[in-house]
Amino acid sequence: MTENPAAPAMLNAEWVEKATPERFAGQTVVVTGAASGIGRAVATRVVAEDGRVVAVDLSEDGLKSLAEELGENLVPVTADLTREDASQKVLDAADGRIDALVNNAGIMDNFSPVHEVTDATWQRVFAVNVEAMMRLTRAVVPLMMEAGHGSVVNLTSEAGLRGSAAGIAYTASKHAVVGMTRNCAFMYATSGLRFNAVAPGGVATGIEIPKDASQFGGARLATVQANMPGVASAAHLASAICFLASDDAVNVNGAVLPSDGGWSAV
Repeated sequence: MTENPAAPAMLNAEWVEKATPERFAGQTVVVTGAASGIGRAVATRVVAEDGRVVAVDLSEDGLKSLAEELGENLVPVTADLTREDASQKVLDAADGRIDALVNNAGIMDNFSPVHEVTDATWQRVFAVNVEAMMRLTRAVVPLMMEAGHGSVVNLTSEAGLRGSAAGIAYTASKHAVVGMTRNCAFMYATSGLRFNAVAPGGVATGIEIPKDASQFGGARLATVQANMPGVASAAHLASAICFLASDDAVNVNGAVLPSDGGWSAV
């Protein structure tokens, strides 16, 4: 989710992130959309917890900056996940071991309702938010099955829990992410694999509201966004994501965890 300028102040502003040493020791975690925002916060925390991160993003400069910050425990992979060769790039970088996959990469729509949405918007949102996630998961799961363990955390959204948080394309795509998560959790429950999802509310990630935002959709959504308790930081989300990705969540499978300050309870 994008930062909502009309939302209340930052949630839990006095909270201090505390890493859990060695939680990912000896493990390799793939993080998509890792160059900024939530993905960058997840990558940073995994390395702080002694894991190795395969960081995937379109932004070569962003990955270079992240690699300089985190050092040799980060392997940058510049890739467009909508391309068919992207998954193989990730597997090659992982070098035969993937303990966890955090499917974070995603894009927003422009808040268009169905009578305004264009084919181009619908196709682009689904290509990034759904198809790319499916393809990378499809590539990673056999490696996890061979190892007999693995954790996948998918980023859905408040829009994956309700119909009043975004436009139709983003909303439908994030509902699809919930469906993929639950289906995979069932299919691989006896194979040692876990699949869970995190549903953020408002997050300060620096993503801008589209310039072509629908006035119709924006006006309708504003009535609900006024109930948003506040805006979270990327580190707030990384805390929940890293828990689910780690062995600490050994008995959690098929869960969709709202990380929204209670917005979904309204």
